[in-house]
Amino acid sequence: MQIRDKKSIVWFKEEWHDGSKPIMSSMSQSYMHGSTIFDGARAYNNSIPDLHKHCERLINSSKVMGLILPISKEKLIELCKEGVKSFEEGAELYIRPSIFCDDGFLIPDAKSSKLAITIFRAPMPSLDGFTAMLSSFRRPHPSMAPTLAKASCLYANTSRALAEASENGFDNVVMRDGEENIVEFGSANLFIVKSDRIITPKWNKTFLNGITKQRVIALLKEEGIDVLETKVSEEDLLSANEVFSTGNFGKVLPVRKINQVEYEVGSVCKKAISLYQKYASTYSI
Repeated sequence: MQIRDKKSIVWFKEEWHDGSKPIMSSMSQSYMHGSTIFDGARAYNNSIPDLHKHCERLINSSKVMGLILPISKEKLIELCKEGVKSFEEGAELYIRPSIFCDDGFLIPDAKSSKLAITIFRAPMPSLDGFTAMLSSFRRPHPSMAPTLAKASCLYANTSRALAEASENGFDNVVMRDGEENIVEFGSANLFIVKSDRIITPKWNKTFLNGITKQRVIALLKEEGIDVLETKVSEEDLLSANEVFSTGNFGKVLPVRKINQVEYEVGSVCKKAISLYQKYASTYSI
């Protein structure tokens, strides 16, 4: 299968289709009650870094939400690679395996879990970086939402926060938890550099402990560069020398401005970008 002129494809019920194929009924439990889970991996420069970890997180999310992966992890990885290879060499793609449930009412019936793997074109964002504002919205406490899963139902609040940013002329948002700690951007994890220290919010289960975040921390540590995972305050953020993000969609990106504070694209961010790009190149498709 070679697909060079299509924007997206989806694997569903044992075969690949055009990405616009309907897959969920209006009677599906996940349609009405928001139990769908998903994960995202990236294909670019003919590599898919950490695909196995994204597939593992999908399985963990399914357990949190009472669903199951209806095939093996190994088969899931194989299908993701198969779908990527159907596009032209070097295509910049987003790989989104998801699981939803057909049966059940308020409680999903795990036996009816369905897998869909959507792969669509998504150009890598510019390394020029982005702007952000402190959001008026907050990340929920783990007792208030399924924060240990990458669950679709969590993204409604993200959409509201990002809409707030757009309305105010910013690209993204900085999110806080219920105790006013800085925890992440709306769609990525957050790092600051302050007084020659690299700092990132310690995972407190209100946000995803990102795969790319942990990979960047490991790569920096291999270079003898320590990263402090701790609480981060608004004052810490706005007085930082550098700010950058890590996430699956953009990998490592500099932040140019938060509220009215401007930042240089500093040496630590450039180092993190370089280390990750080198690492990603080892994951040939």
